[in-house]
Amino acid sequence: MPKLSRRVLLTGIALCLSVPVYAQSWPQRPVSVVVPQAAGNSPDVLCRLIAEKLSRALGQQFVVENRPGAANLVGTQAVARAAPDGYTFLFATSAALVTNPYTFKKLPYDPMKDFVPVAMMARSNHVLLVNPEVKAKTLAELIALEKSAPGSLSMAVDGPRNLSGLIAQSINKQAGTGFVLVPYNTTTNAVQDSITGRVQVTIQAASIAESFIAAGTLRPVAVAGSKRIGSLPDVPAIAETLKSVDLQGWFMLMAPAGTPTDIIQKLSSEIAGALKSPEVQERAPALGFDVGIGDAVTPAGAKRFLDAEHASAGKVIQDLGIQPE
Repeated sequence: MPKLSRRVLLTGIALCLSVPVYAQSWPQRPVSVVVPQAAGNSPDVLCRLIAEKLSRALGQQFVVENRPGAANLVGTQAVARAAPDGYTFLFATSAALVTNPYTFKKLPYDPMKDFVPVAMMARSNHVLLVNPEVKAKTLAELIALEKSAPGSLSMAVDGPRNLSGLIAQSINKQAGTGFVLVPYNTTTNAVQDSITGRVQVTIQAASIAESFIAAGTLRPVAVAGSKRIGSLPDVPAIAETLKSVDLQGWFMLMAPAGTPTDIIQKLSSEIAGALKSPEVQERAPALGFDVGIGDAVTPAGAKRFLDAEHASAGKVIQDLGIQPE
């Protein structure tokens, strides 16, 4: 064999053999998982539960860091700028990855170029709730009630460009209603005003809603999405009444672009195991999450899911006529 060809061959073999070296030795120190939301809420609790499983499985601490602020921009930007060495990951929200690109004129990160998917973690369920004094027990009855006195019913949301706001606007568009959207900075205030009747309707994560449903202080009329959820099996999905309204929140673990592929594959495999653990299977529904996510737990499956959600969010926001700001 000519000397040059042999050298090329040996170099290629060496490169192939070097590919798994990263994963074999990783992690050698604590791993940071950034949550772009406040500590103590249900996504944070779920992330910490999974991080604990990963710490035990991989022999290094997975440290959850909360960096909330500016519609998930603060924490997301921090990870986008982090070294792609397998020691910083993002517990990304659907807002950070697929709605922010359409509602902000300029982002300090590119969700499709600055990150690579590791694994889909969970879907978040939301519930449409009414004050018990509202004389509607179904979404169809609530729509009819609003139409009987247009503009008389107000709905507490987390902002017109956030998930609950998009769900509310989709209801208005598809049903031809005029629910008045009232944005709230905190869930606590939105729920409290809904209970007292200052606003009549609200959309909240199932993890928040269920305690108020149990106490009888708020009544569910529908869950967001295309199907009912296990924790509220008797509550119809919005899509059972309005076929075009199918919006859900979700969380996906992302790595900075350039992170070694074998590390991503190894972490994805460990996450799949963590999601199947009895503790996660038991606690996730109580937190308002679905973790039965099929092949989206793999990097390739997560990428397909992300691409589809990115296109879907763009269509929803375009159809609603929302302009980026």
